[in-house]
Amino acid sequence: MATQKSKGHAEHSKAAEIQKGFEGELLRPIKVTMIGAGSGFTPTIMNDILHIPGNRGGEIALIDIDRERLGVMQKLVSRLVELHGAEKKWIVKASVNRRELMKGTDYLINSIEVSGVDCVHFDNDIPLEYGIDQCIGDTIGPGGLFKGLRTIPVWLEILRDAEELCPGALVLSYTNPMNMMCLASGRASSMNVIGLCHSVQGTSHQLARRAGVPYGELTWECAGINHFAWMTRLEHKGKDLYPKLIRMAKRDLAGKSGKTKDAGDLVRKDMMVHFGAFITESSGHLSEYLPYYRKNKKALKQYCRPGYEGGSGFYARNWPDWRKAADEHRMKLLRGEESLERDRSWEYASWILEASEKNRPFSFYGNVMNTKDGAGPLIANLPHDGCVEVQCIADRAGIHPVQFGALPPQMAALCAANMRFFDLAAKAAIEKSKEAAIHALMVDPLSSAVCTPAQIQEMTLKLFEAEKKFLKGFK
Repeated sequence: MATQKSKGHAEHSKAAEIQKGFEGELLRPIKVTMIGAGSGFTPTIMNDILHIPGNRGGEIALIDIDRERLGVMQKLVSRLVELHGAEKKWIVKASVNRRELMKGTDYLINSIEVSGVDCVHFDNDIPLEYGIDQCIGDTIGPGGLFKGLRTIPVWLEILRDAEELCPGALVLSYTNPMNMMCLASGRASSMNVIGLCHSVQGTSHQLARRAGVPYGELTWECAGINHFAWMTRLEHKGKDLYPKLIRMAKRDLAGKSGKTKDAGDLVRKDMMVHFGAFITESSGHLSEYLPYYRKNKKALKQYCRPGYEGGSGFYARNWPDWRKAADEHRMKLLRGEESLERDRSWEYASWILEASEKNRPFSFYGNVMNTKDGAGPLIANLPHDGCVEVQCIADRAGIHPVQFGALPPQMAALCAANMRFFDLAAKAAIEKSKEAAIHALMVDPLSSAVCTPAQIQEMTLKLFEAEKKFLKGFK
């Protein structure tokens, strides 16, 4: 994985916004393997791949330990192949045994979920007993930590199989907790892993709408960590958009903007006003990465709103129903009650694949190790042994992260605080260490704002006991 120098700013590639694909043809059939194929990412990503112009087909391998969901997804993907008129080009295979299908994979896409919905209430309700109020709880804090502890050991087993069966594959991972997953793989695997999230694309579109400028005319750069990357530059035809956005945010925070659709998102707006730039991901996610907004009822009432804007227990209350609704939706698709036909999405996976195969450089934002193969750090004032989210370029030679330089110090300080948590969380998962897990939550910004070290230790051990079925071998 080579490292490029920044050209002064990282302007987002708009290929996915202005065209259906790059010119030219793929030079070969390819094999794409989806681990965790029961995921909601699978139909979108497979449809995107089938949309690649000039593709020569190949093999789609679907892997999931849930036989029922796997069978449904195999039928759906086969229908997508038929919809694209590509039955003679693409073979669709499925198995609950990943070793049967991983050999020869060119692109390994990960979207696993360990434990399903079995632990989501433990992750939320036990911390709440100690005053730790979470909205999403799947990437940081107690909920994020324990999702990582359940998931990372399985993830590393998958990567060990990949090292044996498809060592040259590019691994594209969509699973949360993103930073912990990529950090653990960077420390414990030789596979080339890139973590992909859609918060950067979503935030850039959102800010263009708020500023009232065409997205294609927006110039921006972004860097930080997953769910906590800073839009450090935001311009329209050379004009800085932040003065306008900050004025609008101050009105919203003062409750003077009325009931417009953009009047919410108060956590991100407050951070922009006080720290100088907008942050990726929802206010609900972001509020968990900070010590300010969820530490007491007064702060919650002032800054947090229902749903993704910071609602208490939002993920825990809704995830079981969302999962059930997703299964019902898939059956409607199979029965022909809803159309499978979709345009190509802005998810990065198919664009990275196409750029790599056609050797057409494509710019995207990925989660990678801050220092790789002896090159300098990508973000100079963040921990060099951590995982960061930065601009990357994909082409036939591989993935090339772009060196960003230094974040403004106040922005770097907050990211670094989270990275110390991720450092200990990855250590806990790799070494199966309860002590490291306890230490991780002792430095977690929200947990440490609410609890004493003794309370954190007690809570962490209670979570280990509640979820012991999925945490074998931890000592």
